Formats: sequence, C-alpha cells, structure tokens
Amino acid sequence: MDEVKNVIELKNVTKDYGDFKLDNVSFAVPEGTVCGFIGQNGAGKTTTINLILDVIRRDSGDITLFGEPVNKDTSYLREDIGVVFDEMGFHEFMTGRDINIMMKNIYKNWDEEVFFDNLKKFSLPSKKKCGAFSRGMRMKLQIAVALSHNAKLLIMDEPTSGLDPIVRNEMINIFREFVVEEDHTILLSSHITSDLEKIADEVVFINAGKIVLVGNKDEILEKHGILKCRKDDASRVSESLIVHSEVSDYGAEILVNDRHTAEKLYPGMVIENAPLEDIMIHYVNAKR
Repeated sequence: MDEVKNVIELKNVTKDYGDFKLDNVSFAVPEGTVCGFIGQNGAGKTTTINLILDVIRRDSGDITLFGEPVNKDTSYLREDIGVVFDEMGFHEFMTGRDINIMMKNIYKNWDEEVFFDNLKKFSLPSKKKCGAFSRGMRMKLQIAVALSHNAKLLIMDEPTSGLDPIVRNEMINIFREFVVEEDHTILLSSHITSDLEKIADEVVFINAGKIVLVGNKDEILEKHGILKCRKDDASRVSESLIVHSEVSDYGAEILVNDRHTAEKLYPGMVIENAPLEDIMIHYVNAKR
C-alpha cells in the first residue's frame, strides 16, 4: 500500500499576539481529502490559514506544503494553491475579463479557457462589474479563479458563511467535483458544521488557539454520543467518559467521548448520535 502523503503539515506552530495566542498547533491534511477546519469565530482558524500561506510569520514551529518547508524562498508553492476568503479580494469595478487579464500575469499555469468556462458553469457574467454581484456570486467568482490555474490544493476560509442553503449546497457540489481527482485536496475552514458533515473526510477542531480534536470525521462522530438521563442518574456516569454535561431540574445531557463503553455501562440510559455542532459546543463549554 502506498504511503499517504500529507499536503499540509503543521508541527508545534505558535503565534503570539499578546491578547491572542495560537498555541503549539499541530495537524496534517492528507492528499486527496477534504479537511474540515472547525471552531467558533475567533478560535484561530484565519490566523492558522494566514500562517500556512505565509501571509504572516509564525513565532515558532514548522509548516510544510507538498513536503516543502514554508518560508520566503518557497513562494512558488502558491502556484499550486487556490485560495478563497470570506471577503472578495477583487476591486469592485473589475469584470471577469479584467480579472482574467490580471491573473494571466500572476499565475504561470493560468488557463483562460478554463476560467471563462467556469464563469459560464457558475452562471457568472464576464462583462458585469463584480461589485454588483450578490454574496453567493462573489464567492463563486473566487472559486472560479481558484480552479483556473491548475491548483492541487484549495484553502478556503468561511466560503459558505452568510449564504442561503441552496447556494451552499451548490458550492459543496463544486468542492466534491474538485476533490474527485485523487491528487486534489481541500482545507475548508467553517463554523457551519452541517456543511462539513456532508463533505469532510477529516476534521480539525480548534478552540481558543489550541487544537482540541483531530481525526477522521466518521470516527469522531461514531466515538461521541449524547447521553440523556435523569438529574439523579448523572452522578453515576464515569468522569473519564464525560466531555461536558448540562444538568437542569428536568434532566441531564452529557457528551461522552466513548459511546460504546457508555452503552455497555449504562444500558438503561438513552445515548443519541452527536452531530459535529453539538460536539463543538460541548467541548467549547467544557473549557469555560
């Protein structure tokens, strides 16, 4: 079996702003996967992405892209990376045709034919100023650009935030098409966990600048569960199984980190599937 290659690797990466610290962050994104990067607003997702792209410099730790260390001498690696941010990075007076001319001078692998095909595919007019685009159209324009220079890696920061469910689903299908090719990889930062449940293979969960969970999405969902019981029965649950509990006069809701063990130990209690959103909320509340 071929060894799995990591397209992105972070080892003990730290960035200290004084009032916020990205603290000893380590994770990897295997080639050919969609990695969901989750966490609440302000958790450190954008800072991490900017460090990966070398937009800001880390205080310590190591970052590699495609097996190459990220530093001032490896800016050529950006040729293989498509980037989509929460805000459109183009001047509002620019049209698709203007953007094509600009990108031809930025990316060596820019494919004009693919770009205009993408504009048609995403129903984006090439002669209309992008300042007049809706939010969904602006995000699709960024994706059209990202997919038009033969990128092997897409890095996206909250690309579906603020979009209606129909447009979000359309964009998820675009991401699926991209990653069908085995050497294509996506790092998708989002706090909309329902989107990531549809598409992600791997999950990295960051909270307050620290990595809380890393692993295969399906395994994380399989491992965790929401245990529901009477208030009096909550004290019977082993502390080693509890991530966080919410107890009221009406009963208790407990996120357990090993649902199969909990099912064996407490056969009379109800244990339900825990969606990513509930897992994230409980882990965040456990740290407070």
